[in-house]
Amino acid sequence: MAIVSKYSNEQVETLMSDLLGVLEKHHANTDLALMALGNAATVIINGKIAPEHRATLAQQFAKALAASIETKA
Repeated sequence: MAIVSKYSNEQVETLMSDLLGVLEKHHANTDLALMALGNAATVIINGKIAPEHRATLAQQFAKALAASIETKA
């Protein structure tokens, strides 16, 4: 079953383009880009999610990330 998002594809694509543009502007290599994005996720989770829900959300986020990774070229 497909997941239905409350955000439009356009909203997601625009935000993603902006985020990737900032990383490109700063010539962030892969390690730095992933570190910065991971730290940003941590700041968002710690700042916006109730403490009792943070671990569960982080696990769900990690699971969704792993499921979205392409393993074949």
